[in-house]
Amino acid sequence: MAEPVSHRFELRPFVAGPPSPALQLEGEVSREAGRLRLSFRLGGAIEAVHLASPVPSPSRRDGLWSTTCFECFWGVEGERPYWELNLSPAGHWNVYRLEDYRLGLRPEPGYDLPLHRVCRHDELLTLHLDLPLPPAIPSGVPLQVAIASVIEDRSGQLSYWALAHPGVEPDFHRRDAFLLRL
Repeated sequence: MAEPVSHRFELRPFVAGPPSPALQLEGEVSREAGRLRLSFRLGGAIEAVHLASPVPSPSRRDGLWSTTCFECFWGVEGERPYWELNLSPAGHWNVYRLEDYRLGLRPEPGYDLPLHRVCRHDELLTLHLDLPLPPAIPSGVPLQVAIASVIEDRSGQLSYWALAHPGVEPDFHRRDAFLLRL
């Protein structure tokens, strides 16, 4: 069995976006035995962030990126299809497959239960995920991974956070922003 591959990360806001409160957004991502493990930590002035309250029965939902949302993108190195994961602080979630850059978005089947745990303590929000990778991804093939987040402040302004922002506008789907290798 291959050793797990793990990366710590820190996200940065897109510089042309609205001013962000004093926030820190970091975490870890790893891959082990066909599973993706992901943790986000949002700290600092989180009282300035619009955080939906946890719901008793989270469900699969579209459009989570229109407010505070934590995201991960991955694809097999050298292949066009890729996946997008969206996690809401309320507990809602979705996993999509795309055939190429922003083309053919469709829900990935097989994910019917809540995917992540959300914890909030004073000035820290954490999300934890342990996700089986889609069956279309062969075991052991290298993955390119991007980590991102949309943060909505209490006034309704959105800021876009990622490992890198290689374009003139925030765009989490750009493969040149899939900087991590798992």
